[in-house]
Formats: sequence, structure tokens, C-alpha cells
Amino acid sequence: MQKISVALCTFNGAEFLSKQLESIKQQTMPIHELVVCDDGSSDETLAIIERFSKQVVFPVQVHRNPVNLGSSKNFEQCMALCQGDLIFLCDQDDVWMPEKVEKIVNYLAENPDKEAVFSNATMIDQAGFPTGKTSFEQIEFTAEVQNLWQAGGSFRILLKGYVVTGAALAVKKRALPKIGAVPNITKELIHDGWIALNLSMANQIGFINTCLIQYREHSNQQVGFKSKPAHVSLLQRFTRSREDKLGTLRKKADIAHALLKHFEDEKEVNAEITTALLRREAFYRMRANLPANRLLRFIPVVKHAIRGSYQLEEGGKWWRPLLGDLFE
Repeated sequence: MQKISVALCTFNGAEFLSKQLESIKQQTMPIHELVVCDDGSSDETLAIIERFSKQVVFPVQVHRNPVNLGSSKNFEQCMALCQGDLIFLCDQDDVWMPEKVEKIVNYLAENPDKEAVFSNATMIDQAGFPTGKTSFEQIEFTAEVQNLWQAGGSFRILLKGYVVTGAALAVKKRALPKIGAVPNITKELIHDGWIALNLSMANQIGFINTCLIQYREHSNQQVGFKSKPAHVSLLQRFTRSREDKLGTLRKKADIAHALLKHFEDEKEVNAEITTALLRREAFYRMRANLPANRLLRFIPVVKHAIRGSYQLEEGGKWWRPLLGDLFE
């Protein structure tokens, strides 16, 4: 029988922590251990955990960091300390649905090729009321994108940006050595994004469309959906400074290049991954170096449009950046 661990990272989370802990206790399939890594809380967080540990039959291990590690390194540490075969990442301010553990365990049993899985989530506000959206709706993880993911396109999808939230993620312990530490490539690439990107290279991460957690949005959360890059409207494309746009494009090219260099050291990386990163870097380098003269932009932009680069790399309303490249 596989053992189940919950990796909970805390930092001054007393306001919402009790509800999260109670939802873990109420699971239809019980867990085997709760591992808590506290990042220097100065509120009642540790006292709440101590009281909770006396109410449950499974062991609760608490590790107090001597210095603040930040969420990404703290989760790395917490997962490494877990002894279970399956590790559920857990934030301090959400609420799990009673069947969360059971449904994820069943999914992974039915899909043995997957090393991790994430679920949809009901978005709630600070008071705990549903906002009317799910996490998949908020990140535009549409049916079309889901079909592309299931067809083997998860790596390409993740290169475009934020999709997987750690609060809804479970990972097999055996996958941790392959995943390794989060590389220092960009501040936006944190633990959950790195786990997903790494496992997507071999299509080893799946998803469940059911909302298995209530994901709380509030002003004090360290990371989350609020950190998703803001959508650039059509009006903004024509009113922002050209340097703002080019800087963003250069950054995307640099990230693709850094990922390529990082993955080149991985023996199992196949040619498709290398090609995807090379093509992405070339696309954004082209866009970042378009001349100020609009007439001279026409040929390189049209060439990449014919190749399908805008659709592939931008997705969604890909025609907006194409028109921006021609006329901004």
C-alpha cells in the first residue's frame, strides 16, 4: 500500500490555516504523514499546528527554518523530508475537497505513466466565498488547450506561462531526483512551474478537470494567480513605450536560451525539446530586434506568421502580437 505525505509550507498563516488543516483531516482517503516547514512565522501558526497534531492519528512533523527560505526553496525542502510514495503539495490558506486525495490517488493508479497530476480549483475570496470562476477558467486552460496537453503538447503550453499551481499538485516521491532543484533562471519560475515543466518533457504530468480544492485569493499571499502577467490589451500595445515591449520579448528569448542550456545537461532530453526551445528563442529574438521602420518589419514578421510561429508560441489571440509587431 502506498504511503501518502502532505508537504505544507507555512509563513504567518494563522488567519486561514485551521480550515486548511481541518480539510486535510476530513479526507475520504486518509494520509500517512503531514510534514510542515515553517519559514519563520511570528503569529499563531505554530501553535495552531501543535494543537492540530494532538487531534489526528497520523504524525505531524514540524521543521522550523532558522532563516527565511522563500516559498520555492521551502517547498523543495519540505518535499525532500516527506517519506511517502505520493506527496501532496499544500498551501496554508486553501481548503481541500473531502475527496481530493482519493481522486488523485485513483487517477495516478489509472495512469501509471504519469509522475504528477494537478486539478482544477474553485476560486474563493478572502472571506471564503466563491468568486464564480475556476482556476482553469482564470488561466484560460480551455478545452482546446486541454486537448493539446493530452495530445503531448504540455511542454509547449508550459513554455508560454503559468498553468500549474502547486496547491493543486501531487507528485510521486520517485520523481524528485529527476526534477532536482529549481534552477535560477528567472524569478517567475518557482517550484510548481519547474516541477510541471520538467515532467512535461516526457508527458509525465496529467490534470483532473474536477475542482478538488478551494483556492483562496487574498492580499497577503506570497505567490499565486495574482502573480500571473497582466494581459496586454490592444490599446496598451499601441500606447506603451517600444522599449517596454522589446524588453519583455528579450526576456522571453533569454529564458528559452537559459532553459536550453540547462536541459542540454540532461541525458534524457529528446530532440523535440531542444527544437522547441531553439525555435522559441529564435522567434522572440526576431521580435525583439525588429527595426523601428515598420516597412522593414514586414518580411520577417510574415515569414514567421507563415511558419505558424505566432500561433505556436503565443497561442490564443496570436494575431494581436502579430499586428503589434507590424504597427507598434
